[in-house]
Amino acid sequence: MTVDSDHYRATVSRLPAGVAVVVLRWRGTQHAMTASAVASVSLDPPLLMFCVHADARVREALDDVDTWAVSVLSDAQGPTADWLSSPGRPAVGQLERVPHRAAPVSGAAWIDGAAAWFDCRTAAVHPAGDHDIVVGTVLAAEQGAPGAGGLVHLRGRLHEVRG
Repeated sequence: MTVDSDHYRATVSRLPAGVAVVVLRWRGTQHAMTASAVASVSLDPPLLMFCVHADARVREALDDVDTWAVSVLSDAQGPTADWLSSPGRPAVGQLERVPHRAAPVSGAAWIDGAAAWFDCRTAAVHPAGDHDIVVGTVLAAEQGAPGAGGLVHLRGRLHEVRG
């Protein structure tokens, strides 16, 4: 028995997922994407993973670039998540409206005001259906403001979470 993809999408949308932005520098441009499939893989060594659609610009860039940055969005950053997940946004200048600074190793953008940041180097890429799982060794990590909440994607919408 197989599960219809529309039914699967509707059902899996009930699984709350944290929201982050993945950014890498490729051909002189910052390429960013909103991701809800981000997770810690290992503490020793520290590994982080994210999933990316197999034909996304960020995935294409990962064939040439091995470092990338992750910003775990805070509860106040819903508009940033929406903008960086909107189809058809320009590749060039997409971060002009998003305050950010350079991550210490990759030079990719860390989004200002995030709850946490990671700088990573790709350790492995695993094909998984229409997405690829990208595993990275964490090269740098920082925490945001102690009171920062987070964003959760649930049933197709963003929800603010406070701890």
